Amino acid sequence: MNLADDLQVAVTVRSPDLWHLCCDLVAAPSVNPPGDTTGPAAVLFDYLVDEGHHPSLVSADPTKPSVVSSIQGRSAGPHLVMNVHLDTMPTGPLDQWSVEPYELTDRADRWYGLGMGNMKGAAAAMAVAFVLLGERRDQWRGTVTFTAVSDEVVFGDAGAAHLIATAPELADPDGLLCGEGPGFMRLGLAEKGLLWCRVTAAAEPGHASNARQGSTAIARLALALVRLDALNDTIVELPADLDAVPVDQVDARRLSLNIGKVTGGTFIGQCSTHATAEVDIRIPPGLSLADVQVLLTEAVVGIDAVEIETIRGWEPNWTSLAHPLVAAVNGAAADVRGSAPELSVRLPASDASRWRSRGVGAICYGPQPTLSSGIDDYAESRAVRDCAVVYATAALRFLDTPPESFPWFSAAGEPDQKESTP
Repeated sequence: MNLADDLQVAVTVRSPDLWHLCCDLVAAPSVNPPGDTTGPAAVLFDYLVDEGHHPSLVSADPTKPSVVSSIQGRSAGPHLVMNVHLDTMPTGPLDQWSVEPYELTDRADRWYGLGMGNMKGAAAAMAVAFVLLGERRDQWRGTVTFTAVSDEVVFGDAGAAHLIATAPELADPDGLLCGEGPGFMRLGLAEKGLLWCRVTAAAEPGHASNARQGSTAIARLALALVRLDALNDTIVELPADLDAVPVDQVDARRLSLNIGKVTGGTFIGQCSTHATAEVDIRIPPGLSLADVQVLLTEAVVGIDAVEIETIRGWEPNWTSLAHPLVAAVNGAAADVRGSAPELSVRLPASDASRWRSRGVGAICYGPQPTLSSGIDDYAESRAVRDCAVVYATAALRFLDTPPESFPWFSAAGEPDQKESTP
């Protein structure tokens, strides 16, 4: 029996664990904001203790604990971090759900519940994989650390950022496997960068009866936003390191710009003197923060009294195909699912980018079925089980990598910590 087959049998035996973990994680609300992860953290903490491990709860904020647990192999070797997050997106309108968001529902081989796609399904699969690795310590060298973190959904500082800042052994592992799937069971080598900016417009005060075209702050802001919105058509070529990403993944090469918040004016009968918008821009590999800032500046040329300031941002980042973790996950997924996963660029950010910015090879693979979670969030039951096998199989392959193979990494830029999460 080969490695993948052995672990497939082991995961089948532990299928009840996967189901019950998913049930308990979904039943423990952790919407962010506010980002309280005490419930799901307790679920995973108790599971690991019951399996004979010695996890810790690490907190920068007592309402946002992260679970950390490490195991040692038969001898010294590489350090692999297996990372998931515990917080979820909001439910959205409850009347649009066909199932109870906080109760796991099995329907047509899909497990429904808030966070199943992003990413409690992966959290359960990775916890089971970690336990399986603990049972096979004589088969691998090095260290494996499981981190189930808080505060990922809003790019907060209480989860992975806190671990990196306070635990040197977690800051610079030899590789990081993140359960944040790019969707469609793809393998995420790269992530778009991010730029949050604030666009402000000013104007002279006046009565509504004296308004002229383009004379008010809101009118100036509106014109600026229309021009900025047109940047959504910007398509770039990916760097040579990512030329294995299929060309039909157009969104991987597209800059996206979302106008997330607009405020302005004080009274309907008065000309607005101030207006503000907050804008979210996702930057594909092939563009830099500096490139995007030039595009923004050029877009508002000729509009009076409009300014753009950066709230926070970081560069696009990616891991080289040559990194041994890529081969480990690629091969494991091919063994388990019959073919190698399609390579991709993750459109939203994940905590993997925090490690990539430090020179750590980090990739994303998980059961998230589509590009993002939403109403009737789900993960396919087979995908959750397969991910548990892939995580354990890939870890064993990676930990058997010769030490001279480290590190292989390619990235640009570091997160800008100028401003914390909103």
